[in-house]
Amino acid sequence: MRLSTLSYTPLVAALLLTGCVTTQTHDSKVAASLSVAKSGQIDEAIKQVEAQTQGNNKADLLLNLEKGELMRIGKRYKESLDAFDVADTKVKIWEETAKSSPQKLMGQIGATIMGDASRDYEGQDYEKVMLTTRMAMDRLNLGDLDTARVDIKRTHEREAVIAEFRSKETAEAEKEAKDKGVASTGKELNGYPVETLNDPEVLKLKNGYQNALSHYLAGFVYEALNEPGLAAPGYRKAIELRPDLPVLEDGLKGLDQRTSFRRKKGVTDVLFVIEAGNSPARQSKKIAFPVPTGRGLVTISFAFPVIYPDPNAPVINSIRVGNQVLPTALVTDFNVMARKALKDELPGIYTRAAVRAVTKGLVQDQVNKNFGPLAGLAANLAVAATESPADDRMWRTLPERVFVARAFLPPGDYDLNFGNRGESSKITVDGRYMVVPVRIYQDKTYMGDLAKFGSVTPVAQLQNEPDAAAEAPKPAGKAKPAAKAKTVTKTTASSTTTTSGTK
Repeated sequence: MRLSTLSYTPLVAALLLTGCVTTQTHDSKVAASLSVAKSGQIDEAIKQVEAQTQGNNKADLLLNLEKGELMRIGKRYKESLDAFDVADTKVKIWEETAKSSPQKLMGQIGATIMGDASRDYEGQDYEKVMLTTRMAMDRLNLGDLDTARVDIKRTHEREAVIAEFRSKETAEAEKEAKDKGVASTGKELNGYPVETLNDPEVLKLKNGYQNALSHYLAGFVYEALNEPGLAAPGYRKAIELRPDLPVLEDGLKGLDQRTSFRRKKGVTDVLFVIEAGNSPARQSKKIAFPVPTGRGLVTISFAFPVIYPDPNAPVINSIRVGNQVLPTALVTDFNVMARKALKDELPGIYTRAAVRAVTKGLVQDQVNKNFGPLAGLAANLAVAATESPADDRMWRTLPERVFVARAFLPPGDYDLNFGNRGESSKITVDGRYMVVPVRIYQDKTYMGDLAKFGSVTPVAQLQNEPDAAAEAPKPAGKAKPAAKAKTVTKTTASSTTTTSGTK
């Protein structure tokens, strides 16, 4: 049915008015903060993002994620948690809606005219998962192992909510696209660099929200709490997400020994979490849509987000702790995860753009037909002006890549070197379990506070542990007197270790 001339007047007016509005991209908001953080001025970076989280932006999900991460790098863990709590409140609302009223989340139609950047930002799925992981890591640095466990548990629950909702959303999107006669695929986007989404690293990912860091950390936390039954699934899931990495496989393989009386005494179980760079930016790329109308084809250009692989992604194959060289494992690559998330999101982006193309094409055609060439020119300008750059909202202060290494180390002071970097840092190893957080940029390395839990088990306890040989039946005959034990006490800068031997 043909719409009347007057019915287009309000829509044209809306297009003209919205065309006057310029939306600042998220990347432009955080670019300065990222730059000064990389140069070593973390306090200045925090100051800049704090200025942005004022007034109407005080409860902004994404800006609080950025703020919390910068606070974490700056070792201001309590303030980091405060910012993450604000963001987490938003995500909890999303979770409750996803469980009780999923249709509400699927029905943001405002993007039909204004573009995807007009939609409420709900966070990328991998960002939602990393939020609770980050909160757990902040708690570890504050020495709160029990509450870190709560955040770990919430991470698992959040993943389950995401999985169920995305399944429903995919089915609904396919139905909507079919009803509107729009193919929900990116294959028709002539000029879109589909190779960025179809490279082997992206295709290997099981999904766009689970990462091996979160699950390996879960295993470590449960192990430190002496809950090996819960630790094992964490290590197992990490291996499933990033297979064939010896560092991850050893976490599961050695669990029984580490949590039994056979555990090495006089040493600390140290987990190094080495994070490098920043997560990628979404760039905007114009794609032309041919839209059929009653007066022929009308071409409408729309902006689509693109994430390119990083050819210079940081690589840290090993770290040196004192005289030991420890192999690392690349457990999470947020450039790859971001492209996987975009690949999953692209059909929906395409469907919304196609609907906008049809809507704007019809407006352009009808105005030209009913009001004449000048009005048609104005409509053309309005159509072009209302299409803003692609939605580039992403948690940019997250690291690009995360590596882990793990070792049993005697308590004491150590020099710590990362890969081929000339600079070194000093750490003091102590406790039964310890987490060493590190953030590396090209020109600056930030060492986080060392998280230490429990006490080093003295070697002297070995003589009190059950010994299979001692429990074996003794041969008949007169027993020889036991050798007299010699006890040696060694004191280091951070602990006192007692050893026993025989004369």
